[in-house]
Amino acid sequence: MLKRLKITLTRLFTPQRIFLLSFGGVILLGAFLLWHPFSSPEGHLNFIDALFTATSAVCVTGLTVIDLGKELTLTGQLITLLLFQIGGLGIVTFAVLLFGLMGRGISFKGREIIHSTFLPTPGGDFFLLIKRVFTYTFVIEGIGTLFLFLKFIGEMPLFRAFYFALYHAVSAFNNCGFSLFANSLMDYQGDWFLNSIVMALIIIGGIGFFVQQEVLDYWKGKRKSLSLHTRLALLTTLFLIVTGGVAFYLFEMQYLLKEKSLTQSFLISVFQSVTARTCGFNTVDIGELTNPTILVLLILMFIGASPGSTGGGIKTTSFALLILIIINQLRGSERVNIFHRTIPQETIVKVITLIFAAFVLTGAIASLLLFLGESGGVTPQASRHLFVEYVFEATSAFGTVGLSMGITHKLNDLQKLAIIFLMFAGRVGPLTLAFSLHAAKKKGLTYAEETIMVG
Repeated sequence: MLKRLKITLTRLFTPQRIFLLSFGGVILLGAFLLWHPFSSPEGHLNFIDALFTATSAVCVTGLTVIDLGKELTLTGQLITLLLFQIGGLGIVTFAVLLFGLMGRGISFKGREIIHSTFLPTPGGDFFLLIKRVFTYTFVIEGIGTLFLFLKFIGEMPLFRAFYFALYHAVSAFNNCGFSLFANSLMDYQGDWFLNSIVMALIIIGGIGFFVQQEVLDYWKGKRKSLSLHTRLALLTTLFLIVTGGVAFYLFEMQYLLKEKSLTQSFLISVFQSVTARTCGFNTVDIGELTNPTILVLLILMFIGASPGSTGGGIKTTSFALLILIIINQLRGSERVNIFHRTIPQETIVKVITLIFAAFVLTGAIASLLLFLGESGGVTPQASRHLFVEYVFEATSAFGTVGLSMGITHKLNDLQKLAIIFLMFAGRVGPLTLAFSLHAAKKKGLTYAEETIMVG
């Protein structure tokens, strides 16, 4: 009887389902803590608002329906800090570390989840991987806190400066974008020191722990060359930052940046290009941007960060592989080749499936729920602008970015639930969400092939 129950539980709790349940459990716990009177100076938060805030924190999104600096107590703010730190690294990672410190063994499923989260291929010392993940995280966050503290110490009392530095450093590295300032970082749009530190934290957190490790080993001389994954992630990240910054400047030079100096315009453009892919900080009012710029930000948010990082989206490597698939098809090549390597066909199919699933989630499901949840009494012509705002909000939620055109606090409960679902799906991944519905992979039957017309 016990053996049969164990087999049933093993089949039921697949690694994908354990991964989803871990995030879901932390979100619910965080929501109840934020809902408690000690988290808000005004008493109880609305539970939907508490759930929205907890989901945004654990999924390192940054969208918020409340002013964190005013509507949460110090306890409530520290809860959000803990939530996006846990969410950035993954609750399973923390559980594995705890079990290791207690001297308990780690299950095969736990190892599988950790390996799939941080490594392109399984292998290596498992506990060394966990140790490095935590070491890099806390060292980088510590350095970021120190630099931001040096910035804030001239503007705030000692403890407040340290607290603000710690909160924003952890938020930036985990690509969350939660800020204790009411207008995010708009008051610092011309501050080179603060912008540089925040951008560095966002980029380092967004490239992934595996890439961090390889780059560090290469710099120390322990590696003669970088892996294909690392090279592709770094090149795509650099390409997106540069092209995004250039596009932002060109589209806003006669509008938002018209009264700015050249150096300030450059800083604003690069910062928005960096933060749009992974984080929710902003130094300008997103609602005042031109339509071409909004389109650029939508593309950047949809792509997101790199695999194995704290960010969301379809990931930089998926975007790069999609471009390579198109290029190789135009060349008449049956295989996708890059840097003298051939990408496995299984990876190609996964990329196409992932991008399509992400597009359906953001474009068809979430946006539709936002439209259906819209309050009546407004003519279609008067509400036409909401189309862009809702699509932007949905894409930002899926990419776990956190940028908004200013409508987050105006959402009703049904629309908030739609955004909550999309933030969760964007953080855990649409394929993980889909695979969790099946207990195991099944081999299908193979029939005679027959061609159909496409394209």
